[in-house]
Amino acid sequence: GQQFGLKHLNYTYQEGEGGIAEALGLAKHFVDKEKVVVVLGDNIIEKSIKKAVEEFDRQPSGAKIMLKEVSDPERFGVVEFKGNKIKSIIEKPKHPKSNRIVTGIYMYDADVFKIIKTLKPSKRGEFEITDVNNEYLKRGTLTYSILEGWWTDSGTFDSLLKASKLVAKKASKKQGRK
Repeated sequence: GQQFGLKHLNYTYQEGEGGIAEALGLAKHFVDKEKVVVVLGDNIIEKSIKKAVEEFDRQPSGAKIMLKEVSDPERFGVVEFKGNKIKSIIEKPKHPKSNRIVTGIYMYDADVFKIIKTLKPSKRGEFEITDVNNEYLKRGTLTYSILEGWWTDSGTFDSLLKASKLVAKKASKKQGRK
């Protein structure tokens, strides 16, 4: 993290499996009243998100999510569009209406912590980040960017293998240029 100016690292611990929104709620004292960028630890990306973060920084309020097309959308929050506007986000649908999903990269203003406090557990017993995103959608303050390059999570054995192969291929190409 030195290249990003990181001098120290703080963390908090989530007991059990309460969901991504619950975990984000634990970071409130780190964030205070600032905007926050959340990148789930199992996300592996090829390209930088710097441009999207800069766009969000200029956004007066609300949230921004990073989207990607995948072959297995039923594992994620699936986005349905009407034109170029997000119509809905459905968490892990059995019959996805599209193959465009919300990656584990989210950007929020400080209102996110107020929203998290209003959430009720889902049928899975978790506080869903999709419910947070849908609240911003309802408010009309949710924006999105399409994530460039490849993306995968490492939440299953198959996706972990895929991530390993993608990273190895990228490292091989980089070493070949030296």
